[in-house]
Amino acid sequence: MAEEIVSLTSFSLTHVHYDPADPISYLCAWLALVPQSLCVMYVTLIWSTREVEIVLLGAGQFACEVLNFALKRFIKEERPPRMNGNGYGMPSSHAQFVTYFAVSMVLFLLFRHQPPRLEARRKDHNPMSMLERVFWSVVGLAGAFTVAWSRVYLNYHTEKQVLVGCTAGAVIAVTWFAVTSILRRFGWVAWALDIPIVRWLRVRDLVVEEDLCQSGWEKWNDRTVMRKTKDKKRS
Repeated sequence: MAEEIVSLTSFSLTHVHYDPADPISYLCAWLALVPQSLCVMYVTLIWSTREVEIVLLGAGQFACEVLNFALKRFIKEERPPRMNGNGYGMPSSHAQFVTYFAVSMVLFLLFRHQPPRLEARRKDHNPMSMLERVFWSVVGLAGAFTVAWSRVYLNYHTEKQVLVGCTAGAVIAVTWFAVTSILRRFGWVAWALDIPIVRWLRVRDLVVEEDLCQSGWEKWNDRTVMRKTKDKKRS
């Protein structure tokens, strides 16, 4: 009895076409996985830190993707003639995704993050300086530009589709930052954090004023000093 032949397909979410003879094309294929990596990062950070700022950032990212889905089906512009991809191409979802993330990080680092003033800091507290925040902002924007450019290089999108995607991502990031700023100013974020289920989930709002790595280090350093002091007293 002949075996039944099953038609198989690829998982398009991580399926990337590239030229194996071109090292740049190979690098661009890896860059195509940046949005998926950022999604993993969102889930990991939300679960591990319970920071409401990260939850808000992720909510804006989700809204950005929903809008991209709607725009593609409204505009219905095809991908380049030598198409490496399925579905519509306007605007580029990769470009919109990474631009939203990069612009949101710039807005947070340069405008929302307010570390403690010098007189209110501990002696071992070394928050990220403005110069460092500007540096990481530039790195984020450069990374977003590289991912967006890779979509043209791999022939998944035209320059116009990528440009529109970047513009949409930036506009959504600025708009969502304004919305969350209003929510903070009028106390809606603080109100939400007092809801019993939210408190049970231990959601907090520290990263706006604290460097979580620095705060964790301070707690560990205090414990280390305390242990050494006890050991010295015993000896």
